Amino acid sequence: MAQVNWSEPALYDLNEIAEYIAFDKESAAKKLVKQVFSATDRLEQFPESGRKPPEFETSQYREIIVGPCRIFYRYKQNEIFILYAMRSERQLRKFIINDRAEESS
Repeated sequence: MAQVNWSEPALYDLNEIAEYIAFDKESAAKKLVKQVFSATDRLEQFPESGRKPPEFETSQYREIIVGPCRIFYRYKQNEIFILYAMRSERQLRKFIINDRAEESS
């Protein structure tokens, strides 16, 4: 059984998405967060069940979709590292580039 580890940036991303949704409907935001954690908890039993992101099919990263979120993770030596959570309509490369640029500022 694999251990799921959330990175701080991924938790922050999920919180930002939930806060945005909560402006319109708090119950929908709570439901989304529960669904995301439920889906990532399933990775303990099925760590390779996520798909390879179409943008990075040859990479070591995988993703699970919990609409409207894409949850990106890496599986290595019985550990799962949740790296990013983003809204599915955002462009992945732009999201990562902007995120890295902000970190280095």
